[in-house]
Amino acid sequence: MAQVELFGAKSKARDESESAPAEVRPTTPAPLAARMRPRSIDEYAGQSHILAPGTLLRRSIEADRLQSLIFYGPPGTGKTSLAQIIARQTKCKFERLSGVESNVADMRRVLSGAANRLENTGQTTILFIDEIHRFNKSQQDVLLPDVESGVIRLIGATTHNPFFFVNSPLVSRSQIFELKPLTEDEIRELLNRALADDQRGLGHMKIRADDGALAHLARISDGDARKALNSLEIAALTTPAGKDGFIHISLAVAEECIQKKAVVYDGDGDAHYDTISAFIKSIRGSDVDAALYWLAKMIHAGEDPRFITRRMLISAAEDIGLADPMALVLANAAHNAAEFVGWPEARIPIAEAVIYLATAHKSNSAYLAIDAALDDVRNGRTLAVPEHLRDGGKAAKKRLGRGDGYEYAHAHEGHFVAQDYLGAARRYYEATEQGTEKKIKERVAFWRAKLDEVRAERSQTKSENP
Repeated sequence: MAQVELFGAKSKARDESESAPAEVRPTTPAPLAARMRPRSIDEYAGQSHILAPGTLLRRSIEADRLQSLIFYGPPGTGKTSLAQIIARQTKCKFERLSGVESNVADMRRVLSGAANRLENTGQTTILFIDEIHRFNKSQQDVLLPDVESGVIRLIGATTHNPFFFVNSPLVSRSQIFELKPLTEDEIRELLNRALADDQRGLGHMKIRADDGALAHLARISDGDARKALNSLEIAALTTPAGKDGFIHISLAVAEECIQKKAVVYDGDGDAHYDTISAFIKSIRGSDVDAALYWLAKMIHAGEDPRFITRRMLISAAEDIGLADPMALVLANAAHNAAEFVGWPEARIPIAEAVIYLATAHKSNSAYLAIDAALDDVRNGRTLAVPEHLRDGGKAAKKRLGRGDGYEYAHAHEGHFVAQDYLGAARRYYEATEQGTEKKIKERVAFWRAKLDEVRAERSQTKSENP
């Protein structure tokens, strides 16, 4: 049986449905999603951005010019299926390891077998490693010599960004392809294909599935083909046939079988950082509805509320700042409230603060000002503290004259006196006319004008009395 020989003895149960004669139905209890794995690129659903005719990956597969690959993307997008298709197309020996279950001994066994096979038969081995990011650095390093020498073609699959979770030497020797969630139309096509296939799918059963039920499965699966197919199978196997002998999969049945929508969200990976990035950028862009949506996604996924509110605190200072100083106060209140009450109640004060932040006047002047000052400190000449601003304690004042000439601001009209506080003419803060900051800008402009007058007078005095 060529299929079993291709994928190894351990894969016999998984692929028996693919290798069985047309008149024999699969007898293994493999889930529907496993039985319906595509057998060729033409059967493969989705990922047209990397597999459409003429694309790099498609040309490489068809010409058998592949080196090592890393596929990354959400669950159920076809990473394993694509690896198996490549093995069939290129007639390579297919070996599979798991980053969760396999160890170095397993890796060395497979690598040794691959070297012997290449030397004795000339057949190349594709080593597919699922969840490759689970291997630590030393485990990943074991692969490098054989990847480098061409003993194996490595295909790694991961739900995490390989540029962060896979060793750089391994990444540099591999082509990286991102797989995207399937569209609802693509998943519905897979569901209909499974209902019609009487060898690997559910076609041997009398099933009548409503369009609304299939649409619901496609939508709630969130781009995960495996989840959609297995939910369809649960519906088919647990729903009793009606008087007409047909199993009726209605919308109610579909809703019960797929249960809660599983939002793709990893606590330490791309989805985690991408979602919080979209959340903050929506606040910055004053799109309150988008900000609330991304907040809801994080709440639904069980994100730590303190992580959300910490980023809100930063946004309140960086993106709103002095245009509305209450934003920082309200963000801090939401942070304290979230830490005190936790989910689910924390959603209310957090949402209140998000709405306030998103609809507030925006100004990043404080952010720009402190960064400009820091840049000056790092790269410019370090300024000495002017004598009249130095500590004027009794001993210092008496012996060194420190503090002489300092004028107490509260003793002057308007609680302001124009005197040199820096020893150089520098400007870091540029106020905007957004919200509250418009009034601040007027006050700062008045004070700076007075200071400029004092500096001009002192400069003229120095020139007249060198």
